[in-house]
Amino acid sequence: MGASLARALGMKFIDGDDLHPRANKEKMAAGCALTDDDRIPWLEIIADRIGAEFSDGHPIIVACSSLKRSYRTLLTAKAPSTVFVHLRGARDVIAERQSLRNHEFMPDSLLGSQLDTLEPLQSDERGVLVDLTHAPDDIVRSVTRELTKNFVD
Repeated sequence: MGASLARALGMKFIDGDDLHPRANKEKMAAGCALTDDDRIPWLEIIADRIGAEFSDGHPIIVACSSLKRSYRTLLTAKAPSTVFVHLRGARDVIAERQSLRNHEFMPDSLLGSQLDTLEPLQSDERGVLVDLTHAPDDIVRSVTRELTKNFVD
C-alpha cells in the first residue's frame, strides 16, 4: 500500500523493514518480538533518511511500524514535517492483510506483540487515520486526498 501511495503522490517509497539491522531481521525471523533497544537504532536510521531526503527537497513515503508515541517523537525530532498514516482495524482484518504479504522475516506470529505495543496516534500528532476494512485502492485514494488537502504543498 505504501508503494501505491508513493506512486499516487509522485514520491519515492522506502520500506522501513529494508533498513533493519541484520540482528533485528534474524530475531524477528526466529519469532521473537523486538524490544525498544532493538527498535531505537532502526528508527534513528529511518529518521535520518527521512530528514536527509526532505532537506534535499524530496519528501518520501516510508512504511514503518512506528507503534509507540515515543517512536514517532524520535522520527519527528529529525524530520518535523513527518505525517503518519495509521492503519487501524480489527485484529482479524489486520491478520488477513498481513497473511497476504510475502515477508521474509516478519512471521504472522508477531502480530500480537505489535498490537500489544501499539499506541494510537494522538490528536496533537500530524496524521491520518485509515480504516483498514476498505479496499487497498480506496485507502490509497482516501489517504492521497487527505494528505494533499491537509499536508502536501
